[in-house]
Amino acid sequence: MPVRNMTQDEVRELVGKGLVIMGQSHRIERRSKQGMKIDAEGWAVPTYDRNGLMAAIRQQFRINWDGVHGPSHWARVRHHALRLCKLCQGDLLVAELFAYLHDSQRESEWTDPLHGARAADYAASLNGSYFELSGEQLDLLTHATRFHSDGLMHQDATIQSCWDADRLDLGRVGIKPSKQYLSTYAHPFIEEAYKRSLR
Repeated sequence: MPVRNMTQDEVRELVGKGLVIMGQSHRIERRSKQGMKIDAEGWAVPTYDRNGLMAAIRQQFRINWDGVHGPSHWARVRHHALRLCKLCQGDLLVAELFAYLHDSQRESEWTDPLHGARAADYAASLNGSYFELSGEQLDLLTHATRFHSDGLMHQDATIQSCWDADRLDLGRVGIKPSKQYLSTYAHPFIEEAYKRSLR
């Protein structure tokens, strides 16, 4: 399905039908003005300069682009994060940006305990260039990114959805996701995600 811009009325209609859940009502209005699009997977997401963001990430990416922490992983994390945010009323834009940015500052495929902190700083530096986040949204994105590999749980639906999405893709490194480290929203998707991560 090709990407197309949505009108504000189309966004309101989808939100009204419960097909798109954008979180708190003030975010719905702000994002409606920003514009929405339907992407190739059928998700209604806020518009931003995705192509510019991906080019910027690729230009400075320091590990194997086709490795276990590259774009194929990000695509699966994005899929899981958007699905989970829709279920728990999380922030779809923050979730999508997390998917692309959380491993963008790795210097090693394996041992790199500071990659989350570097990615959080990088994400903050890009705000206003490729995407426009409010202060609250930027706090969510940087927190989720900074601590995504620390094995934590969080009460915020957006942050936990980001962490769940990353953990659901552990099969690519030979680890089956554990319910112990996932929200109950993610539990039904463990088997499906595990199989997807092995492709």
